[in-house]
Amino acid sequence: MGTQDNLDLAENFVQSTGTTFTMLWDRTFQSWNQLGITGQPAGILLNRYGQILDQWRGDIPRDQVLDAVAELDST
Repeated sequence: MGTQDNLDLAENFVQSTGTTFTMLWDRTFQSWNQLGITGQPAGILLNRYGQILDQWRGDIPRDQVLDAVAELDST
């Protein structure tokens, strides 16, 4: 979910990196405030009901994210 910089920069980032997941844009920072995000990078894994399952601040550990997602797939 993007909130910083501007939407054009975010769209260029998506195109240049080949990002395939849906990117959301919130210019109001309300989403960050609601989720307790104070800076980047940050990652939050939500279940289908919007409940926070795990979260990361600073460097996001790829293996932990993949393990958490794999655990979701197995339930």
